Amino acid sequence: MPAIYPFTAIVGQERMKRALVLNAVDPRIGGVLIRGERGTAKSTAARALAALLPKVAVVKDCRFGCDPDQPTTWCTECRERVERGEVLPVELRATAFVNLPVSATEDRVVGTLDIEQAIQKGERHFEPGVLAAANRGLLYIDEVNLLDDHVVDVLLDSAAMGMNIVEREGISFSHPARFILVGTMNPEEGDLRPQLLDRFALSVEIHGIRDARERVLIMERNLEFETDPEAFRQKWLPKEEELSRQIEQARMLVDQVTYSQRDLLAIAALSASLNVDGHRGDLVILKTARAHAAFEGRKKITDRDIALAAELALPHRIKHGPFYQSEISMEELQERIEQLQGEISNAAEVEPASDEEQETQDEKKKP
Repeated sequence: MPAIYPFTAIVGQERMKRALVLNAVDPRIGGVLIRGERGTAKSTAARALAALLPKVAVVKDCRFGCDPDQPTTWCTECRERVERGEVLPVELRATAFVNLPVSATEDRVVGTLDIEQAIQKGERHFEPGVLAAANRGLLYIDEVNLLDDHVVDVLLDSAAMGMNIVEREGISFSHPARFILVGTMNPEEGDLRPQLLDRFALSVEIHGIRDARERVLIMERNLEFETDPEAFRQKWLPKEEELSRQIEQARMLVDQVTYSQRDLLAIAALSASLNVDGHRGDLVILKTARAHAAFEGRKKITDRDIALAAELALPHRIKHGPFYQSEISMEELQERIEQLQGEISNAAEVEPASDEEQETQDEKKKP
């Protein structure tokens, strides 16, 4: 197996690294699309992230790597085994990295049911596809804009549901399909349709680094890695292990992160003020803000978490053009959030009492 460049050794591109790490903390966010010119470490970062992720507990001899602690997500085979009274063995497995080729067909992605065997022998035989291999791992799609639109739709549907259901001629088979979805593309080769673009939860646009010192650092590190990959990995291993532990702790904490009604109103008001279509962006901002708070070891989201999440969730959802909002920075987003929350607080203070509250107040005033 070829050596993989360490994630923590990548120079710059902080926004891309943050988007990848937050999806690793909570894959339910819905994936990240990385758009950028050639040679900006897009695929390097995706492979490096999978290599540093903590091991996951899986059902030992399950073809789909089912999570033993989540019976509601088990595949058809695991459910049938438990119904027969079997005890499912458990083992730890490294996070899988699955690369989807541009030429992939729908059957290659979702898997196939052998109808002939089912009719002749009465046996259900399912041949797993890419989604099965990627479960509990990282699914990487290079040049996602060149992939067939229908295949991209299937992938994004499975990522959103967390399940892959295949039905042919009245025969059905299902298995979990929970993965970190990472798509990369070069905008010079064509863009995704707006409908597909919106389905990616986060989007990052990256460019080559212009600072001369950082460019020198990139060359030095790459030459050092090519000279002795193992020694280079050992050098960065402490930082890799530290980040891996931080992600593992954040995964256990993310469902405990709380938010207030004021936070929800701020997110909704921010999206509305930027003329963002639909409501998917609001949900993505909330999930990403919770993941960021968990990553920093906190149990409550802040304005900064919301601003950082909006910076990743809104760029591909803001309408561009002479009459629309241009790209907005994280600092501007945070200022706007604070301004909106101030307006929300003021509105709450002057909000008139409801009819029931008014009646109660009138009763209290009576002698």
